[in-house]
Order: sequence, then C-alpha cells, then structure tokens
Amino acid sequence: MAQSEPIPAATDHDRLLGVDVGGTFTDFVFLRDGEINIAKRPSTPDDPGRAIIDGLAEFGWSPEEVVHGSTVATNTLLTRTGAPTALITTKGFRDTLVIGRQARPDLYALHPQRHEPLVPQRLRYEVDERIAFDGEVVTPLDLAELDRVLERIERTRVRTVAICFLFSFINAEHEELAANRARQRGFNVSASYEILPQHREFERMSTTTANAYLSPVMSQYLDTLESRLKEQADGKVRLRIMQSNGGSLSGDSAGRNAVRTVLSGPAGGVAGAFAAAATDGYPYAITFDMGGTSADVALCPGRLLERTDLVVDDMPIRTPAVDLHTVGAGGGSIAWFDPGGALRVGPQSAGADPGPAAYGRGTVPTVTDAHTVLGRLRPEQQLGGTVALDVERARDAISTIAEPFGSVEIAAQAVIDVVNANMARALRVISVERGYDPARFSLVAFGGAGPLHACDLANAVGIPQVLIPPSPGVLSAAGMMIADITRDAEQGLHLTINPEDAGAVESLEAAFADIAALARSAIAEDGYTDGVGVEHAADLRYRGQSHELTVSLNEAQHAKAVREAFHEAHQERFGFSSEDTPVEVVTARAKARHSGYRGEVGGSQASANRATHTAVVTWDHARDTQILSRGGITGSVSGPAIITQIDTTVTVPPGWSAAPLSSGSFLLSRES
Repeated sequence: MAQSEPIPAATDHDRLLGVDVGGTFTDFVFLRDGEINIAKRPSTPDDPGRAIIDGLAEFGWSPEEVVHGSTVATNTLLTRTGAPTALITTKGFRDTLVIGRQARPDLYALHPQRHEPLVPQRLRYEVDERIAFDGEVVTPLDLAELDRVLERIERTRVRTVAICFLFSFINAEHEELAANRARQRGFNVSASYEILPQHREFERMSTTTANAYLSPVMSQYLDTLESRLKEQADGKVRLRIMQSNGGSLSGDSAGRNAVRTVLSGPAGGVAGAFAAAATDGYPYAITFDMGGTSADVALCPGRLLERTDLVVDDMPIRTPAVDLHTVGAGGGSIAWFDPGGALRVGPQSAGADPGPAAYGRGTVPTVTDAHTVLGRLRPEQQLGGTVALDVERARDAISTIAEPFGSVEIAAQAVIDVVNANMARALRVISVERGYDPARFSLVAFGGAGPLHACDLANAVGIPQVLIPPSPGVLSAAGMMIADITRDAEQGLHLTINPEDAGAVESLEAAFADIAALARSAIAEDGYTDGVGVEHAADLRYRGQSHELTVSLNEAQHAKAVREAFHEAHQERFGFSSEDTPVEVVTARAKARHSGYRGEVGGSQASANRATHTAVVTWDHARDTQILSRGGITGSVSGPAIITQIDTTVTVPPGWSAAPLSSGSFLLSRES
C-alpha cells in the first residue's frame, strides 16, 4: 500500500483552550503565551455550554481556539431527545431497524424488553429501487414514488431524513439521487453512502439513523456555543470538537457528523493519558479515568487501540472510536442496598446537581462522601479550588447505610471496596480477558477521582506501578488540547488477498487513492490543507469469519505484506493465526491528519500551603498520615500519605511510595 505521509510539526498556538464537560465538573486547560493554566468548575447539566461561557468569564480568559469534548451526542441517545426522524429505505426493508440481527438482549429473560428504534414505524418509508451485490442496477429508483414519500414526510412536519438503500456502499447512485431530491425540499439529510459506506445493512442503517437523529441537536448546541464564544472574543475564536477516535474536527463538521462524537469526552482522556505515559517512558499503559459519574478504562499496548463496533443503549454505532470500557462508577455514584440486602454502588449518580453530600447540597451516600468520612479527601483542600467539603454532612449521608456495618467508618470503607471491585472487573475485561498480562503494564490514573483509587486497583489486578500525570483531574481537557485534527473516510469492499493475485492489491490501492482524496477534501473543509498526512488501514478477516480486525497497512507494499500484517494482528488479538486461509478485505480506510498542539500540558501545581502536616486517616485502620501539597514535593514519599492539588487528591496507601519524575508526573510503586 502507499506509505503514510509524514505529518509536519504543529504550528505555534496562542491562547488555546481544552475544555471537557463532565457530569459533575467542567475542566479547563488554557494555554496563553506558553503558560498553562488549569481550572475546574461545577457543570450545568441543563445547558452544558453555560459552564464553559461562565468559566471563561470567571477566569478572565479569551481563547482564540477552543477544543471541546462534548457529551451532547451520548446523552441525546440515552435520553431519546433527538430530532424526530424519518427513514427512507429499499422496498421490503423498512423494519430492519427492529429486526436487527434477531439477537435477544437477555438470553434467559422470559419477557425480554427491547428499546424502541429511533424511528417509529409510522415514519419508516419504502421506495421501489434495487441494486445488486455487485453494484448492478436491478430496479431503477422510482422518482415519482420518492416524491410522494417526501410529500408525506413534509405533512408530518418532520424535517430530518435518514436514507439507507440496499448495497448503496457498492453503488451510491440511487442514494445520492434521493438525498439531493430531499435536500432540495429543505430536509436535513443523512445518507448512508456518506455516513457509513460499508456492508451489513442493519449496522449501516442504525448508524445513519443515529446520525440523522443527533445532527440537528448537536448543530444547534455547537452553533449556540460558538456564537457565545465569539461574543466574548469579538468574533475571533475557532471551535473544534473531539471525535470518538481521539482526533478533533471543526464544529460545523461535528454538527453534520454527530455520530462520530458519541465517545467525545472519554476519547480525550485516553489520548492525553497515553501521551503522558509515552513521555515518561511507559508506552504499555492501562488508562483509568474516574470522574464524577463513570469510570473509563482503556488498554494501550504501545499505541492507541481503535474499534468500530460501538453499542450505545443497544444501538450499534459503527464509527472509528478509541477502544475503551465504561462502568457506572464515579465520585458521585450512589451507595444503596439491593432487595437481597447486598451493598451496591452506582450506576446511579448524584451528578452535579445536587452532587455528593460532602459538596453541601446532596443527601444520599456517595463514593466522595465515603472518602470524606475516611479522611482521604481533606476538608482543608477545596476541590477544583471552589468546592469546600462538608464533613458532617458526608457523615450524615453515610450513616443512612451504616447500621448493618456497625459504624460509619466501616460503612464508608465498604462503599470504597464495592466500587473498587466494579472497576477492577472492568480492568480485567480489557486486559486479562483479551490475553494481556496486567503485570506488563502501568496504570495511568486520572480524572478527579482516579488517583484516589489507583493503588487499590493496581493491588487488585496485579499492576506493578501507577503513573499520576501532572494535572490528572483535567487530563481529558489536556488530551483534547493536544488532539490532532483528523478526518476519516472508508469504503466497503470484498477482495481476497492471495500472494499470487496482484489484481486484488491493485484494486485495494485504487480504493485507498479514492478515499484518501475524500479524507483530504474533508479536512480541507475544516480549514487544513498544508501539513496534512494520510494513513491507511483495512478491515480484514479470514474467509469464513463473520468479524474483522482493523489493521494498519501504511507499510504494506504487496499482497504478502498485507497477509502478514493480518496474521500478526490476529495472533496478537486471538492467540492464533491461520496462514493457509485466504484473507479477505472488507473495508478500506484512510485517515487525514493535521498535527495539534505539541507542548507541555501539565500546568502549575503551586500551592499557598506547602507545609507537611499529619492527620488521622482510615486505611486498614486509623493511621497517622502525611498530608502534603504536590507543589512542595521534591523527593520520594512513603505511604501512608495524602497528596493534594487543585484538581485531584492522590492517595499513597501503606506499603506504597510516590516519587516525582522530571516530567512532573508521579510514579507510585510498591515498597516491598
């Protein structure tokens, strides 16, 4: 295949802001004149953009460029608050969204419950047309029928249309004609040949429908946010949005391709954590991001792993995304008893409003309240520099579940143990269950709550060391700031790669040339024409398999190299390869990339109070514990110790030690 083109170093950035809107806090990392500033403030769930605008006004910042991780797409899907959407498809296939793959969501449920599709039956329409598997037109598109369908949709007052015809990924003639006709009538259109030109009609239809459902909501949110930003900056601001794959794209493109942002926030964290780990010489890393509502874990065996088979609320979403696993475990996760009397923690969260009891308004027991009761979150340290802890209110909340345990402290430790067990299970899913030994990796802990739990999880899973980046509480925002600008293009194929068949490789080369041009055109629309490189990959499988692996083909120059790259990837992922079996190409992929900011993103951790003092903190039992400000630590610290900073708190349990690295990160290791 054609080699990937080198990407020049990024140009200088002045007044660049990375901002991550989470369920509890909104995190800011601001670059101005080479200096990094960080901040946190409570999120505004009713209007996520308000927290950004209010924060900029409060801090007196005026960025020229904003890179934003958004949860709007995810929350819109989960709460079913997207735009009313109609679907136009090939005659006989309007119920594909409901039939799916006929997989039962719960195999043993006597009365299984399935989510309603995004498009109800009354808004699913058929037109007479048919394209064969080889792209040949079997039945021409009936334009008169199409016009009648569009008129019926107009009468429903629905303004958003998804179009998905059979085999349009091979021949898009009918879809393109239908999409143009619908756009002429003023509809917002998502067509599958533009959104996901790949095989598997159910996944293609589901992804296209999701994009249509999300795009009006995302566009309205981003247009409003951008206009607010421009008001503050006299029109001189540029907005970029994180994609699920760890890259970013312009606000306009994100509005049109909203389905590519469903993992926007978590992707920034993984990108930032991997960059921090690689800088410190630990490229084999497991990233652990624990915020107020959820915890995200990802395995990085020397590189960021991507996947394309997301499932959000039982909906398949096929789009490039960072390969991560999420559990409902955060600082705001609520502790409760199930009908059998067992203690559970999460997935319900106190969120930003009212938040944990320790924040002064909530009343239910949460993980943050448990840490406050045990003394691991310090009342003298304001969270994010703005939130003072209410210890008595936290004790009152934990006391509501304390009776079975005999004391508030034992109940608080039980809450920590349960949430740790949930997160340890997630770490095993992305490591042990995939054939990776956790002992070969370092745990990179970040998020507001991640460093509180990191050593406990390392003990539970068998990870030898923990890396705490300089500003872990805002690392997702930092990851967004350093994100490259990327645009993806793909094309469904069906080629068999044999060493003796040069024609298949030539066909793959031709497909790569076409989609590389598409990717370049897309990134040019975002304003990037110089310094753009293109990378190539393909979804490959053995003949007879029903699943594929995405394999980088930047350096593969001939059929043998393509096959060898797939054999190696299959061996790594599944523990075996079958070198005598024909290899099939299912999808060709191209990624256009322009480099983002490449400077330091640690920020200053200076504190007004650098003095060491001692307090009683409960670990296995109450112990005298050093309380230290991170800005004042120059040498190794033996546990037990609590290290405070503006954006998080780091616990160093008994038997562990913490040592500062030259990068500003901390390396936590077992002492024995």
